[in-house]
Amino acid sequence: MRNSKTIAGLDIGTTKICALIGHRGESGDLEIIGMGVHPSRGLRKGMVINVEATVHSIKQAVREAEAAAGVKIDSVVVGIAGEHIIGVNSNGVIAIKHGEVSSEDMRRVLDAARAVAIPMDREILHVIPQEYIVDDQEGLKTPLGISGVRLEARVHIITGSLVSAQNIVKCVNRAGLDVRDVVLEQLASSEAVLTGDEKELGVILIDIGGGTTDVAVFDKGSIMHTSVLPVGGSQVTNDIAVGLRTPLEEAERIKRTHGCASKAMLEDDGLLEVPTVGGGESRLLSHRLLCEIIEPRGEELFSLVKDGLSEERMDGLTGSGVVITGGSSIMKGMREIAQQVFKLHARIGYPSEVKGLTEISRSPIYATSVGLLLYGHRHPASGKVYRAGKEE
Repeated sequence: MRNSKTIAGLDIGTTKICALIGHRGESGDLEIIGMGVHPSRGLRKGMVINVEATVHSIKQAVREAEAAAGVKIDSVVVGIAGEHIIGVNSNGVIAIKHGEVSSEDMRRVLDAARAVAIPMDREILHVIPQEYIVDDQEGLKTPLGISGVRLEARVHIITGSLVSAQNIVKCVNRAGLDVRDVVLEQLASSEAVLTGDEKELGVILIDIGGGTTDVAVFDKGSIMHTSVLPVGGSQVTNDIAVGLRTPLEEAERIKRTHGCASKAMLEDDGLLEVPTVGGGESRLLSHRLLCEIIEPRGEELFSLVKDGLSEERMDGLTGSGVVITGGSSIMKGMREIAQQVFKLHARIGYPSEVKGLTEISRSPIYATSVGLLLYGHRHPASGKVYRAGKEE
């Protein structure tokens, strides 16, 4: 970047593209100084389907953020999602060379852990250490300097489609920007909305986006499970459009303004005006009818997440329960539906720990965007630059 104290995050979502620019203060704090948001026209379920439309949306969001910040950026930390994402746990074992764990030993054991067979059309996005074991000492987070003979690393490996990742990078490059890091979106969101205690005690993070729902499970301070479901807020909008026979744009407006995911949360059963497809005369329909369309989709969504978690993973996660974030999390009744399905405490995850957050950027809608900034701040780039088809 043109200013080493400046960081930019770019959330390329199915419904919106958000660019955030942050500044590192002298004390090491991060402050948001610019924000740009533009509708996303070229993605479906987190995957690029129209390069030119995506490039145009990226340019518009970045220009808006640069104008607000008064600085130019030339590289960004980019989020990636989509049902092509797969997370697996792995482990590696090596002999400690000189009687105590060195940084070279830690590098070698991580290389051993990541030596898993993956198809040629996939690439490793993250190798995240869960714990190290030196001889019989388990649960070590930083084993450097500990004496022993055998070093083992348990890690969580996140892989994605090579083509999908290349398409994301290609769009960012065509918008005139370098990609300093590609980060799994729920990993970014966790940086913004989860506390250290939640990660330590065990928590399920559910980030409900427009086209996908991203899931991450943490326990004992480490990420244990990741998955992506090809359903999100757009499916609710489609259900409303079909159920009420109204245009998609109006269905989205009705969802945002009047949506409720739980009939028990309805304050009144008043009427709302619903435009008709084709420009026909508007009709008056009840809030209860709208809720009866939304509630089954919310229950289905959380049930799909729960079904994707084994009973073994669910055990011990009651300490912190469930945190939901993303655009659809703020709909009335969603938190209550999550509690009902999981039978665990649930809360809505709001971005925090960043100065300069406005009322807009403090919303769960921008959890991933804020998280990308925080990830770039807390995990300095390795120096490589991602290009479409290669890393430099």
